[in-house]
Amino acid sequence: MKANVGGLDRAARITAGVTLVALAATGTVGVWGWIGLVPIATGLSGWCPAYLPFGITTCKMK
Repeated sequence: MKANVGGLDRAARITAGVTLVALAATGTVGVWGWIGLVPIATGLSGWCPAYLPFGITTCKMK
């Protein structure tokens, strides 16, 4: 898997994911808040399968 998620995108995904999971864990939002695990996983791995069909990459060009 070639990385297709850049630094700023990764930070935003992890931040949003942690926020959603925290809100779900405290009961502020419903069960749907656990979907925050997906952006955490894609942010930590640096690879997003949804970007593949569209050829999107937020990594810096070499």
